[in-house]
Amino acid sequence: MLIGISSMYYPVRFSIHKGKTKVLKFKTENSNPITLDGETLEDVESFTYLGSIIDEQGGSNADVKARVGIARASFLQLKNVWNSK
Repeated sequence: MLIGISSMYYPVRFSIHKGKTKVLKFKTENSNPITLDGETLEDVESFTYLGSIIDEQGGSNADVKARVGIARASFLQLKNVWNSK
């Protein structure tokens, strides 16, 4: 599949960087590796896209937990300010 995509973009000088490209298999039992020009692309369980965490389950649990953790850390930093007189 990526061979077709890669060859389609070649005439317009668009290239897929094999080192930066990751594969996230979404709700599939298929364990076949995906290759591009003979190189197997890395499988990942989650990645961040436009600030949101996307995981292989398709849910937003990891993203919500990360955002709550960031908010909690911010509130804890301000705790001394709020408690001072």
